[in-house]
Amino acid sequence: MAISLNAGLRREYEQLFETCRVRPERAADVERTIDRLDQHRSRYEAVSNRQGVPWGFVAVVHNMESSGDFSRHLHNGDPLAARTVRVPAGRPRKGSPPFSWEDSATDAMAFKRLNANTDWSLAGLLYQLEKYNGWGYRLYHPHVLSPYLWCFSEHYERGKYVADGRWSDTAVSRQCGAAVLLRRMAEKGLVDFTDQPGVTLYTATEAKPAGRHKPLVSRHRMRRSSKPDMVKRDQELQRWLNTFPGIFLKIDGIPGDRTSDAYRVVTGGYLPGDPRDK
Repeated sequence: MAISLNAGLRREYEQLFETCRVRPERAADVERTIDRLDQHRSRYEAVSNRQGVPWGFVAVVHNMESSGDFSRHLHNGDPLAARTVRVPAGRPRKGSPPFSWEDSATDAMAFKRLNANTDWSLAGLLYQLEKYNGWGYRLYHPHVLSPYLWCFSEHYERGKYVADGRWSDTAVSRQCGAAVLLRRMAEKGLVDFTDQPGVTLYTATEAKPAGRHKPLVSRHRMRRSSKPDMVKRDQELQRWLNTFPGIFLKIDGIPGDRTSDAYRVVTGGYLPGDPRDK
């Protein structure tokens, strides 16, 4: 059964991404994975330049499909020393083995018909990730959000396929979800999305989302306050800033450089006390 990216599904993806929070016990794992992906960014960008697919998409798919192993085909994890054996078999069709990882990954994206003409909006990217893994969760177990996207976040607890066609309500995925990685990468300024401009300075009128009042402004600080009421205020500021397109902040209660940068995008000025505000 085909799933189309209609307006309702688009908004679902956007809302899930907006409210995506990493489980505290998994935060270190997420950071380590992102550091590894960023370390190999040039290799992912090589595929992006050839096929027109965002480097972040290539990176998280590589992590999901072959745990970031550059000696394996992105299609299915088979060794690059020969054409793929498992489904899809016989890839890449052109060229002779052994294949470079970049050549194989470019073929994998082309095989999935992913290119510069694909909808790479935030919702479009998440749609392609779920489609890449398959629609089994959405079609047959809609009470569980796909761990392929949301594992290690508060959106996912348990339930997964333990083998082809074999479902378990109690099994728990141990692999960080692709959307969770992308959310944290966006928070760190490593990726952006075609419909989420992150460099536009908003006007005073635009800086008032419907139903959301501007919170009290925090002073720039690179560590969390020892006062709970101040932490709450700092987190509220970060939540408010996250309501603007292209801004993705971790709600950590630390009004540091990233928060101040976002505040400048929205208001035109850094947070009070930011040494860059000269």
